[in-house]
Amino acid sequence: MDDRMIMENLLNTAKGVCDLYMHGAVEAVTPGVRQAFTTALNFELGIQDELFREMQRKGWYAPEEANAQRTQQIKQKYQPGCCG
Repeated sequence: MDDRMIMENLLNTAKGVCDLYMHGAVEAVTPGVRQAFTTALNFELGIQDELFREMQRKGWYAPEEANAQRTQQIKQKYQPGCCG
């Protein structure tokens, strides 16, 4: 396993943890539990961002630029009063 694969695994794990914390915050019944999940989520988002930036710096992660035409189609699809 090389460094790039390790970083990809770490990034994917961080994304999964963020997803779990976000769902925990959304489903929390009490303000204290919600705050605990929100704090953990914000911390993990920082870790995810560091991993992403390091991978991007090394040229290991280059997100594809959004196509203007496709972006416009999606924007129109979700405009109020559109499509049903």
